[in-house]
Amino acid sequence: LAESVVAAAFSRVGQRVLHVDRRSYYAANWASFTFTGLLTWIQQHHEESQPEEVQDWSSLLEEGEELIYLSHADSASISNVQVFCFTSEEDEEEEAQSADPPNTTEEEAAGADEDAAKETSETESADSKEEETKASAEQTADAEAGRQASQTEGEEPTASAAQSQSEPTKKKISYAQLVKEGRRFNIDLVSKLMYSRGSLVDLLIKSNVSRYAEFKNVTRILTYRHGKVEQVPCSRADVFASRQLSVVEKRKLMRFLTSCVEETEEQLAYSGRPYLEFLCDQQLGDNLQHFLLHSIAMVTEDTPTEEGLASTRHFLRCLGRYGNTPFLFPVYGLGEIPQCFCRMCAVFGGIYCLRHSVSCLLVDRDTNRCKAVIDSRGQRITCSHFVVEDSYVGADRKRVATPTRFLSRAVLITDSSILPSNSDQQVSMVTVPPVAAGCPAVKMVELCPSTMTCMPGTYLVHLTCQSVGSAYEDLSPLVTRMFRTPESHDQEDCPSVLWCLYFNMADGSGLEVEGHDLPSNVYVCSGPDGGLGHEHAIRQAESIFQKVLPEEDFCPPAPNPEDIIYDGDNTSSSAAEEEKQEEQEVLEEEKQEQQEV
Repeated sequence: LAESVVAAAFSRVGQRVLHVDRRSYYAANWASFTFTGLLTWIQQHHEESQPEEVQDWSSLLEEGEELIYLSHADSASISNVQVFCFTSEEDEEEEAQSADPPNTTEEEAAGADEDAAKETSETESADSKEEETKASAEQTADAEAGRQASQTEGEEPTASAAQSQSEPTKKKISYAQLVKEGRRFNIDLVSKLMYSRGSLVDLLIKSNVSRYAEFKNVTRILTYRHGKVEQVPCSRADVFASRQLSVVEKRKLMRFLTSCVEETEEQLAYSGRPYLEFLCDQQLGDNLQHFLLHSIAMVTEDTPTEEGLASTRHFLRCLGRYGNTPFLFPVYGLGEIPQCFCRMCAVFGGIYCLRHSVSCLLVDRDTNRCKAVIDSRGQRITCSHFVVEDSYVGADRKRVATPTRFLSRAVLITDSSILPSNSDQQVSMVTVPPVAAGCPAVKMVELCPSTMTCMPGTYLVHLTCQSVGSAYEDLSPLVTRMFRTPESHDQEDCPSVLWCLYFNMADGSGLEVEGHDLPSNVYVCSGPDGGLGHEHAIRQAESIFQKVLPEEDFCPPAPNPEDIIYDGDNTSSSAAEEEKQEEQEVLEEEKQEQQEV
């Protein structure tokens, strides 16, 4: 995202921009994939990438230059990829038709389904399922054993559930349907939301890039408490309409939210002390403390009071701009945002080249500046400045926080909403506080089909937290508790998980801004961070722009199409004006002649 924003900002003020990407898709770890595209991505991350031979480009050096080779490793930021499929491989009707004996018993049908599920999880097939099963075949022995147990034990209830659901009108969606409708999915690698008064929304409005995308309101904020999902009252209307709070609690909450808007001496007295202590001293009950701490401020119990109040104020400032919650989500997924900025860059002359890589930098020894780059084909391309993703830079040259931080991610395809309501168009933000000491808080985003991120009849659920172990270890217990999987117990009222993916992603906030062993005109961008908003990436992009062009405006508004005057139109209009002037002169001469006569 940061690279795309920088490219658009430079191109908008008249700079010549070449944007090169070694992948076949835009946005790197900010990308969105169709379902089949995600299976391909999974397969690529499980294939053992053989180290490329470093080609010697020293013959292209000129006097006073030296080479800095860039890294070719592209998968270091993604690890521990695990895939599970909890639905039948084919449609139930097709399975019934393809069965040879017409009088197949229910036990035999369940056994056939169980065998198919085992093949799905333990063998590699020739169709698109191969990409998913490769993800499971590459895991460690412990993870493999756990997964086999979960799938073989859980397949029998899955089959019986499918049989019990054959009586109602609802039909369970099969894996074959997910693949067939794969283009209806837009699955993000990173899960974030847009604060309505955040830096990204302000930049989209300022630059007019917002016209390249559509957005939906996040309609509700939920929290997981005492084993059930509850709606969080955050706006004035929600507070007074809430049935979870008593009249006294409603008054206390409104009084507290009103007092948070401005800084007071009482608040300053709690600086450095935990935010939870401040909330307790405000004589707020457990209900309100939970909502304020985990769902509105979205901080931990140990967070300092000044940070908790700042987060609460930011939440309140964003309320009401576009709806009853502070958040927006782009239709077709977050991967649209980098592409929107790439589109703006291209409109103003930027050149884009996918599946093309930069091999090394050519550096002037005297000035320690990058003069040119050499691409993978040996072509020398001169440049004034070079902006690069951190995965291109070797570990010996970049400065990162130690130890490296990671995010745990899970992507679920479910058959119903986590909190059913009268509307099936709910976009929900769910906060899950730590289930035990030492466990991370989890942020969950549930997307409905109207966001164009999943097929009708399904929901797409993203879970994110700071890594303690692998993504499966961090998030699978919560998934088992909140959703129906083969490992779940007494979860008949919960949504069923049809398919899920776990993986770890490097936390981009661990990359230091300065101090890299690189030329002075080379700028490094990090990947996605663990925050819910986009402040880190936008701040990084603006910082790079100001270093290169400190006197230029960052992403000035692009003109509206109707305001653009093209060269051809300009010349034709000037010619028409000249003709009009000549006609007027002729008419005036004729009038003078008539007067003289």
